[in-house]
Amino acid sequence: MDDIPDNLNLIGNLLREDYRVRVASHGERALAIARSDTPPDLILLDVMMPGMNGYEVCRRLKEDPRTAKIPVIFLTARSDPGDEMHGLSLGAVDYIAKPISPPIVQARVRNHLAMKHLQDCLHDRNRSLESEVRERVREIEAIQDITVQTLTSLAETRDSETGNHIRRTQHYVRLLAESLRRHPRFAAVLDDDRTIDLLFKSAPLHDIGKVGIPDHILLRPGRLSPAEFEVMKSHTTLGRDAILQAERALGQEIPFLRFAKEIAYGHHEKWDGSGYPQGLAGEAIPISARLMALCDVFDALISRRVYKSALPYDEAIVLILQGKGKHFDPDVVDAFLKLEAQFRAIATRYADMPPGSLSAGAGMIGPA
Repeated sequence: MDDIPDNLNLIGNLLREDYRVRVASHGERALAIARSDTPPDLILLDVMMPGMNGYEVCRRLKEDPRTAKIPVIFLTARSDPGDEMHGLSLGAVDYIAKPISPPIVQARVRNHLAMKHLQDCLHDRNRSLESEVRERVREIEAIQDITVQTLTSLAETRDSETGNHIRRTQHYVRLLAESLRRHPRFAAVLDDDRTIDLLFKSAPLHDIGKVGIPDHILLRPGRLSPAEFEVMKSHTTLGRDAILQAERALGQEIPFLRFAKEIAYGHHEKWDGSGYPQGLAGEAIPISARLMALCDVFDALISRRVYKSALPYDEAIVLILQGKGKHFDPDVVDAFLKLEAQFRAIATRYADMPPGSLSAGAGMIGPA
């Protein structure tokens, strides 16, 4: 860019033997060329121009994301060190004073174009690597999802009467986690969408240990004897140990299975310490297990089992409230009470049978 035709001809003729050159006699034209579909790889700017001077053109180029990475060389009769410092501070890569030395101009143009080419190659390579990383992350997440789905399906083959219990509870867990993510007691764990997504994906594994419970106990329609109940309680340890064994086989702890282990092992712990398998109390119970504890009990209450009928929704709410501070974390219960309508909607959406064939108790869940 230069407002003097002789200067444009001089520089143009000097460079056209090796490069494709476009010229502009004023700032607006220079900006239009730079923002076109075929932007230049390098811009030579005069400073002293009528209207928009070269400094202003450079400032606008660097402010625009479309042109910010185009290298700019000032080519000007203003040779004062202060002018050069100002030009470089605006983002120019070089400052050449007139009258020019053709070999110097050619050498600097060649060098800056070579650096621009390397930068473009590096940028393209980085974009390619980013794309490869994203693809690998998608593959890993798909493997994780398939692993959880496979294990969940295995658990369902042992206890098919629970139907959509697994799907309902994982949606309940996500609902509670999203509600509590900014609560001071929960924010450090429920800190981002990734964590909540992992909770959602891990929740279906809460009863994976039931694959190790004998059929005569797992599927028994009546109440279990004390000895049988001790066996049933072992599903928490069996589930946690199965995940641990898989990690040991891989030789490392798998971050995405952290919540799965916590939930499988701790979802029958109670806030007052009367639960199992460890008898943990209060804050000692992992947050993931506290969320699952309420979701698991609520869904069991409103669902039919071989050993019981489904409770009406309102009765289940009363029982959950009675467990506040005893069975359940009080703040989790408070969040649940605020989310009654959403819990009801999830229960209806993932009902075990079509609405027209629901049992009398389950039918009281109703629409959201």
